[in-house]
Amino acid sequence: MNIEKYDEIRASLPAGVRLVAVSKFKPAEDISALYQLGQRVFGENHAQEMRAKHEQLPKDIEWHFIGHLQTNKIKYIAPYVSMIHSIDSFDLLKEVNKHAIKNERTIPCLLQFHIADEETKFGFTLEECEEMLLNESFQELKNVKIHGVMGMATFTDDHDQVRREFHHLHQIFDELKTRYFSQNPDFKELSMGMTEDYPIAIEEGSTLIRIGSAIFGPRY
Repeated sequence: MNIEKYDEIRASLPAGVRLVAVSKFKPAEDISALYQLGQRVFGENHAQEMRAKHEQLPKDIEWHFIGHLQTNKIKYIAPYVSMIHSIDSFDLLKEVNKHAIKNERTIPCLLQFHIADEETKFGFTLEECEEMLLNESFQELKNVKIHGVMGMATFTDDHDQVRREFHHLHQIFDELKTRYFSQNPDFKELSMGMTEDYPIAIEEGSTLIRIGSAIFGPRY
């Protein structure tokens, strides 16, 4: 684990930008070491792995689910998850709401948009998202709260392309805020930027950067 890099990233963050330390496939001991340095927000993308770590580690950790979420795995994270970054369909949001009701919680969520060239990435188009937001049944979901948007840029060395994709996500955020969430003060999060591209993401308005390998080392 690279504590020096962690300190460097933390020191470089502007006001209003939070670091999600992506700890997937890393042991609880590594998370505990960062916890001792004051890190409280950790990101995982496997529900059962996140549940196991939640059971082992301090309860004031904010667990953010950042991976593709299958509906049959929601039950593992619904009791405690602090935020789900990866809501990519109306059906998924409805299922999260069901499990939030069972746990007597309101779960903060981000809407994931497909902004990259790569077909392997998930996410709404703006048209699909607006269709959901205009659906009467969306208004009936009282146990989820939309806090913003998330997206992943194309994995490329073309920084101009990455910047365009992040800029596009910020435009989507602004449009949704204006048209659908102007009365929702919680709609303020732009989750974009990972180890390879987080400086560009910050320049384009990110409020949550998801950093894993730069801090914890490569995953095998």
